[in-house]
Amino acid sequence: MKKRIYISALVVLACLFQATAQNPVVAPAQKKPVMLVGGTIHTGTGDVIENGTVVFVKGKITAVGKSSDINIDRNGYEVIDVSGKQVYPGLIFPSTSLGLQEIGSGLDVATDNREIGSLNPNVRAIVAYSTDSQVTPVIRSNGILLAQIVPVGSLLPGTSSVVQLDAWDWEDAAYKMDNGIQLGWPRKASGGRGSYFRFGMSGENNYEENVEKLEKIFTDATAYAAIEKPEHANLRLEAMKGLFDGSKILFVSSGEPKGIIEAISFAKRHGVKKIVLSDADESAWTVKDFLEENNIPVLLADPLSLPKYDYSDTRLPFKLAAMFHKEGILVGLTYSNQAYGNLPFAAGETAAYGLTKEEALQTVTLNTAKILGIDDMTGSIEKGKDANIVVSTGDLLDMSTNDVVLAFITGRNINLDNKHKQLYRRFEARYEQMDTGK
Repeated sequence: MKKRIYISALVVLACLFQATAQNPVVAPAQKKPVMLVGGTIHTGTGDVIENGTVVFVKGKITAVGKSSDINIDRNGYEVIDVSGKQVYPGLIFPSTSLGLQEIGSGLDVATDNREIGSLNPNVRAIVAYSTDSQVTPVIRSNGILLAQIVPVGSLLPGTSSVVQLDAWDWEDAAYKMDNGIQLGWPRKASGGRGSYFRFGMSGENNYEENVEKLEKIFTDATAYAAIEKPEHANLRLEAMKGLFDGSKILFVSSGEPKGIIEAISFAKRHGVKKIVLSDADESAWTVKDFLEENNIPVLLADPLSLPKYDYSDTRLPFKLAAMFHKEGILVGLTYSNQAYGNLPFAAGETAAYGLTKEEALQTVTLNTAKILGIDDMTGSIEKGKDANIVVSTGDLLDMSTNDVVLAFITGRNINLDNKHKQLYRRFEARYEQMDTGK
């Protein structure tokens, strides 16, 4: 038995080592100013600039507009002709276990996204984030350059951070450190297709007990935050202080309409400044008036999924983004299925069901940046923001034409090679050899 376990461990380690060894080298800091000239620029603000130019220096965008309006001496610049191509802000993937969970579920050595216990606001996802994930280079090739990584669990599983997806280690990856705390509101009962929420907790017998636990820790945290210099540090309560001064966001998850109202009302009663409804589905639509009244942004989960209930509109998951948008509610998209690279195509699907193409783009760029509190740095192609930019030969949100040929993170020209491309080249060579008989 011990021998089999030992052999299995060696196989797993060998697989993980192989995955790490195949990742591209991290791009160095931008040294030479860059001009992207002649492309169609989708700014992320709703504007589209034909025959445009983007200029960035030392990782920051210094100019953007029609090429005819930008009069800059090109001497000393790396000029890249992107005529006929589409230029976009780098996409942002919120509420994901990317870099925390490598191989689906059930393989413990490849999973580091969950802690024991239900109240762990001090657990920081960022320190467990693996920059050697084999998944990361794959989704970069679809235009995703930033991600909010979150811990998984019940009640208060921990603190999330935003990372950029080309880094040597977690400190290098950190883009917005410890930006939010996750709250999974307890459920009285589960129900409906796809009603699993990563942060929720089901079971009628647990409901009152779990609400009481949350009541106590939030009451204690409020009192702790009011003390300028506590005599004895409490790591759990220390992690929650930012909720009461607005420096951290509370990301609430609930699969029940009543639970959504209870969770948000609970947070507001305890003085939480910034609240986001995360991993939302059609249950959120039934309380849209409450969300609008309280100015709560929404991150929709799994827009490519089946509807929650058998009696629901079969296309409702596709329509929800436009429905919330028309109500004036800020909406972004996430994708809890591990086919992470489908995020841009999920956004593209919303364009067929009520949003314009540029509004659909905003659900994975500027809207998400606003929701995560990073819109001053990224989310759109505007002067002064980080040069997080993607260039595609076709429509980035269309599965049939998405073809990313250039990507820049803070001005660094990142390597777009990945495991899928490596396998394609390998077997392409094999069949070429078979055809030639060599």
